[in-house]
Amino acid sequence: KKPKCNSRGVRSERNVSQATGVRRQRWQQLHPRTSDRDGQTLHRTKRGWMWNSFFLLEEWTGTGKQYVGKLHSDMDHEDGSVKYVLTGDGAGTVFEIDENSGDIHATRRLDREEKALYTLSAKAVNKTSGQDLERASEFIIKIHDINDNEPKFAKDTYVASVSEMSNVGAFVMRVTATDADDEAYGNSAKLVYSILQGQPYFSVEPETGVIRTALPNMIRENREHYQVVIQAKDMAGQMGGLSGTTTVNITLQDVNNSPPRFPHSTYHISTPESAGIGSSVGRIKAYDADVGENAEMWYSILDGDGQDVFNIITDSTSQEGVITVKKRLYSLRVQVTNTHIDRRFEQLGPFSDTAVVRITVTDVDEPPVFNRALYIFEVDEDTPAGSSVGTVSARDPDTINHLVKYTIDRHTDLERLFSIDSNNGTISTLQGLDRETSKWHNISVLATELSKVPVFIKVRDVNDNAPEFAMYYETFVCENVKAGQLIQTISAVDTDEPLVGHKFVFSLSTINPNFTIFDNEDNTARILTRRGSFNRREMSSYLLPVVISDNDYPIQSSTSTLTVRVCACDSRGNVQTCSNEALLLSAGLSTGALVAILLCILILLMIVVLFAALRRQKKKEPLIISKEDVRDNVVSYNDEGGGEEDTQAFDIGTLRNPEVIDTNKLRRDIMPEMLFPFRRTSPIKDNTDVRDFINGRLQENDSDPTAPPYDSLATYAYEGNGSLAESLSSLESAATEGDQEFEYLSHWGPQFKKLADMYIGQESQRET
Repeated sequence: KKPKCNSRGVRSERNVSQATGVRRQRWQQLHPRTSDRDGQTLHRTKRGWMWNSFFLLEEWTGTGKQYVGKLHSDMDHEDGSVKYVLTGDGAGTVFEIDENSGDIHATRRLDREEKALYTLSAKAVNKTSGQDLERASEFIIKIHDINDNEPKFAKDTYVASVSEMSNVGAFVMRVTATDADDEAYGNSAKLVYSILQGQPYFSVEPETGVIRTALPNMIRENREHYQVVIQAKDMAGQMGGLSGTTTVNITLQDVNNSPPRFPHSTYHISTPESAGIGSSVGRIKAYDADVGENAEMWYSILDGDGQDVFNIITDSTSQEGVITVKKRLYSLRVQVTNTHIDRRFEQLGPFSDTAVVRITVTDVDEPPVFNRALYIFEVDEDTPAGSSVGTVSARDPDTINHLVKYTIDRHTDLERLFSIDSNNGTISTLQGLDRETSKWHNISVLATELSKVPVFIKVRDVNDNAPEFAMYYETFVCENVKAGQLIQTISAVDTDEPLVGHKFVFSLSTINPNFTIFDNEDNTARILTRRGSFNRREMSSYLLPVVISDNDYPIQSSTSTLTVRVCACDSRGNVQTCSNEALLLSAGLSTGALVAILLCILILLMIVVLFAALRRQKKKEPLIISKEDVRDNVVSYNDEGGGEEDTQAFDIGTLRNPEVIDTNKLRRDIMPEMLFPFRRTSPIKDNTDVRDFINGRLQENDSDPTAPPYDSLATYAYEGNGSLAESLSSLESAATEGDQEFEYLSHWGPQFKKLADMYIGQESQRET
């Protein structure tokens, strides 16, 4: 039988995995009656089920609403008269209850990291009267944690140091990661540390994250910098756990474990005879592999035949021994000793060395000498102009405090990217640098007296380029495709070079109803269809914007558009065609019909071209229309004449008989079509002006020594005769303007409209 509740409780019927109840002891009356102080008989009542909490998994991935549990009252006889009411945190929004059955559901996915528990109250109410059948009972819904948060370190990069020559297990530093998952539930927040890069030099404690040395007696002079990558993995390091990484840059600190040594046992130095007391004769240098104060040295003269003539002092800047003249005017034995000696490494000594210096008196002028044979500097790209790159230093061997001037050899810096301080040798940028354009810049620095040293400047990478598609993708989707089918796999490239390699994230800029993207987490992504049944008639192609982001700092992202064409495919998914020609064919046009249409269009074009050519030939202007033109008309032809005896080339009577002008002999040119009536005036028979003009031209040609050796015909006629405006000469005009009518000007077209308005308007005014 179902347990019943008293008037103070509401019972929950759920699976054990979803709810936990606290059962109050059910007990019955053990004796028929029990008397109280007033002599009344008291009866014990049965207690029902009492509960106080539900449990619900976060980030539920099922379909529909998530079932929480069921509430049931002993007052509910399942006749539909009881209504269940839910109040409290998230009631009506996050959680809802079926007022008839008492079933509780979560309306959306819950995240424990946002809210871990909800406090609610439930009660049973009579639907008819609205009265509470039982008083409200309070309960909580706890959100069970799942492993959905990866461990994170406080910093992406840490810096640490440890002394060289340290023993195994020497402490370096401790790194700690945090996990937002619930530490009290399962292993979701139980972290285990491991080392991914930096072995066998360093190790990390799995539980604490403490980094220690793993090799004994590591020497800084062999290697100074190490990069260690530490991983923190949850689920106690088991397979399937999430992980996060951080980088630790470790530097070995120097100790005085290297004694100074002269590179040569004997030195030869020359000095001029005029060297004054206190002037520098030369420099010798012992080398110590240590740095800082551990490399400081002190020079002294032990013995030699020039012990009383020369002295040696220590240059604190360059750690060189400077030999100076002590007396006027040569063999010296000098010793170098460390200034700071570490007693722990005395067995590696002695921490001193000796050398013999032989001095020859001569006259030598030495140029400045750089402290290094070459310099290597590094600078971040996009560094603003004026930023310091590094400093070069040179000294003059002739004197100790001589000022050396520095310049850059502009033949090695044609783009003028760098400048140098002439006094202290500091190299600075003149403009911004781009690593993608040039990773290295090799320049030369000159010192006074033409000493030269090469300087190599490396441009460090900064994440200033966004990833983009690795190639151009020709993507298609079949019309008969199904939802969830793979249509394209894409990848990306980035011109930057991060230290830990590229890691790209792919996503869509907006929710697309046709396609979706799935990130493979290996710098590739898959494009899947969200639906099926595409139609080329409705849409022949789709544009899919894909957002690609990198994992470097600062994060760079770009949007690349993927064009997806809709194609016809067979039943196995093989593409048959994607062109629009197939759509025309499917509409009923065969290949033969298309060829016939193209031939018809070609024939029409040929007819139009032929017709235009004929009209152009008809409209050519004749060179000579009438003999009345007084302009020079030159007729050029390639026929060779026979000289003065040749009378067949042309009719010379044209020049002698002016009567022939009545025939209006035209040239062989095609007469243009006349837009307006041709009006001809009667020529004057005896025109002395034209005759004198022709005779003058004839005499000029006869007396011209440069005239061609063949006959030519020059025909002269009146100007304008044969044109639409006819002759413009006033020789044959009427005596007065009033004798002429200008109505014909209005018929010559728009180019003569202004002239027609002027003359027709004046004629109208005279008539008025």
